[in-house]
Amino acid sequence: MGESVAGRLFSVLDAFEGGGPPVLRLTDIAARTGLPAPTALRLVRELVAWGGLERGADGGYRLGLRLRVLGAAAPCPRGLLDAALPALRALGARTGGHADLAVLAGPSADGVLCLVSGDRPPPHATAYGKVLLAAPPAELPRHTRHTVVSPGVLAGQLARVRAAGLAVCAEEFRLGEVTVAAPVRGGDGNGNGGGTVGALGVTVSTGVPLDRVVAAVRAAAARVRPPEPAP
Repeated sequence: MGESVAGRLFSVLDAFEGGGPPVLRLTDIAARTGLPAPTALRLVRELVAWGGLERGADGGYRLGLRLRVLGAAAPCPRGLLDAALPALRALGARTGGHADLAVLAGPSADGVLCLVSGDRPPPHATAYGKVLLAAPPAELPRHTRHTVVSPGVLAGQLARVRAAGLAVCAEEFRLGEVTVAAPVRGGDGNGNGGGTVGALGVTVSTGVPLDRVVAAVRAAAARVRPPEPAP
């Protein structure tokens, strides 16, 4: 990017591209952008204040909720995102984790899992995907030693997730991370629940007490009232 202030800000955001780790330290950002550490720190602080970046308890930075909202016009339906934002903010604050909303784009068995954060994790290896999948995908690549790669085992998990209305996925996509997600259900116009239109959840570090996280995820998902589809 150029030497303008805007160019430097964009270069900080570009540092999170390329399929690398979702959380970067300030030293990582400075190295990826080529900016001096004091300049990178000033720009990062400005982006945190604006909402484009979020600073975790461990001092790392990840893309922020405001940036996710701006980039979420597709494929996540805008009305669904607007309805979920208060619950996402409350869930992140309550758990200290990274709250997200996901939809499945494409066929239910082989669709692409799309998170508001912009991530595209494999559906079979996250709680979000296990909430949304109707059947095991055709391909089940292994990402960690904990990834479920047996279609039969995954099919059993999906059945239990549908019955429980909750999925917990420990270290199947990334070591050190646990995802917990619950379905966001649509309505039929009469106040009754409808089909699953998305998955709302949170990513926390392993070792975090999951009872509290599970309760928070259930409560957050239940708060979301998606708009009714236009007639």
